[in-house]
Amino acid sequence: MEFHPKDLAIAKTYDLKSEKEAISAVEDMVNLGFKGKKEGYKVLMPKESKLAKRIGYTVTTGITTGLGRKKEDRDIKYWTYHHDDEHFAIVLIHRDVLTELGF
Repeated sequence: MEFHPKDLAIAKTYDLKSEKEAISAVEDMVNLGFKGKKEGYKVLMPKESKLAKRIGYTVTTGITTGLGRKKEDRDIKYWTYHHDDEHFAIVLIHRDVLTELGF
């Protein structure tokens, strides 16, 4: 079944403009958790390539590290895509939920 990550249900969207905001968003996502939720999280980043790469790296590695510290399952699937003319986006969701939703 073909799908686009924008088709997934989103619990919360984070519009980030700096690495500092990315760290706060990661802490929030880790505290809210991934396992057992029927939706994922979306992170919007400016289309400035260098900044978007730093934010994306901070988010993806931060999620893995944060979940590991909490001894929670780190099996998170994510996609990066062009959201609109001004933003890249990352959608993150637990792999079990993705399978449950039929993707």
